[in-house]
Amino acid sequence: MVFAGISHFRSPEPFISIVPKFLPDAPLLVSISGFFEILGAVGLLIPFTRKAASIGLILLYIAVFPANINMAVHNLPIENHHFPLWVLWLRLPLQLLLIVWAAWCGTLTRKQFSTSAGILAGTDE
Repeated sequence: MVFAGISHFRSPEPFISIVPKFLPDAPLLVSISGFFEILGAVGLLIPFTRKAASIGLILLYIAVFPANINMAVHNLPIENHHFPLWVLWLRLPLQLLLIVWAAWCGTLTRKQFSTSAGILAGTDE
């Protein structure tokens, strides 16, 4: 999530291109969403802020959902590359998985979080 958030600043054009036209100031919205994605990712790592970060990420994923719908409905390219339509539609349920994942992370205790991170990294604590 940190890398995705950083990409909002390093290469904002793909994100700007999928923001629905009815929303104001797409570059600003992309910057805001990138900032909060980074903030949420870091917040998940800190036990004291984990629950708030989880809620924030859930709200962020809901907020950016219209951009993903817009991309699928209008078959929008990313940097002049058209993806198969099924790929664009597959991104929508992926967004729901990210919401579930963020909710799950927010319910973890410090011990559960470090054990889960160790399992994902290939080490057992």
